[in-house]
Amino acid sequence: MTDFIQLHVLASYPPSNLNRDDLGTPKTAMMGGARRLRVSSQSLKRAWRESAQFKEGFADHLGIRTKEMGWQVYIALKTGRTLADVIAEKGGEPVNPEVEDKKAVAWAQAIGGRFGKLKTPKKEKNAEKSNPEKQKKESLCVEQMVHFSPEEIAAIDDLIAKLSKEGKTPTEEELELLREQSSAVDIAMFGRMLASYPSFNQEAAVQVAHAITVHKVAVEDDYFTAVDDLNRGVEDVGAGHVGQAEFAAGLFYAYICINRDLLLENLNGNADLADAAIRALVETAAKVGPRGKQNSFASRAYASYLLAERGSQQPRSLSVAFLKPVDGEDYLNSAIKALAKTRENMDAVYGPCADGCKEMNALTGKGTLGDILTFVADAHA
Repeated sequence: MTDFIQLHVLASYPPSNLNRDDLGTPKTAMMGGARRLRVSSQSLKRAWRESAQFKEGFADHLGIRTKEMGWQVYIALKTGRTLADVIAEKGGEPVNPEVEDKKAVAWAQAIGGRFGKLKTPKKEKNAEKSNPEKQKKESLCVEQMVHFSPEEIAAIDDLIAKLSKEGKTPTEEELELLREQSSAVDIAMFGRMLASYPSFNQEAAVQVAHAITVHKVAVEDDYFTAVDDLNRGVEDVGAGHVGQAEFAAGLFYAYICINRDLLLENLNGNADLADAAIRALVETAAKVGPRGKQNSFASRAYASYLLAERGSQQPRSLSVAFLKPVDGEDYLNSAIKALAKTRENMDAVYGPCADGCKEMNALTGKGTLGDILTFVADAHA
């Protein structure tokens, strides 16, 4: 039976703009007939992937997400440096023979194109404005963002060294071997989809819902000014800059579902790495939020409540607890009670929806994050 770990998180953010739309407004959604603040799952996952817990804990087990791998390969071929040094923007001494430009472009396109459809460079109507270097770079980038594992980057590096020394065009077999078994925890958890090469796809072991506020919200305007420090008030006593920003505050409910068996499979059976990844994900979900407008709002927050469930039962969100917006003056306490009641009622009609659970309540000081981390990462739980 599949081992599922489900997380239900309540986190309160003061006035902020965590995740904004194309107009700079905090993202929202209609739920239960009321407008709610929303933080997209993509925003949450990026914040977790970029967190110190992940970068320090999985330095050798994190992928790189980019459209520009072909361009990086081109630079490595042209300069003789390793791909790792080029990506890290290290100077690095040349270790391979330098490849002439025409071959470097063709080989980089072959390698980059293995992971996605290459872009078609835009042609400038005015020839004088044409930028050959920019067009060359565009021709080496792919249209879709691609997540590369450390093993794939190492395989590309090995192929670059071979091509540089032998001077031969990469074969189809060599390009196919770039698909390596991966130990990248971020790819294993959040998956990868390449439309051009389905064999490179990996199913996500972690599903993340968009976080929504448990109550209705109103997005407000912040009219602000900035004073010019050298304005002596002799000729002009007005502000040096006038602007407007939008913000809102809210208590968010977030839901995360982890398929531990699939995560283990994606990590090639490495149970220690899988459990470490689960612990890191739960810790970051409790401590790390999106970084949107942090310098303006300092909207850093820990989860006030965290419920972890584990079992082989079919997973389900508890967002229905907030279909009717929470109201009153004590949002947090009301939200915790609504979650508990909904879970109790779900168990009453469906039977137990999990084999066990742990909770942490910062409002009452009961439970600890450490207890939950032990619970979710214990292979025998």
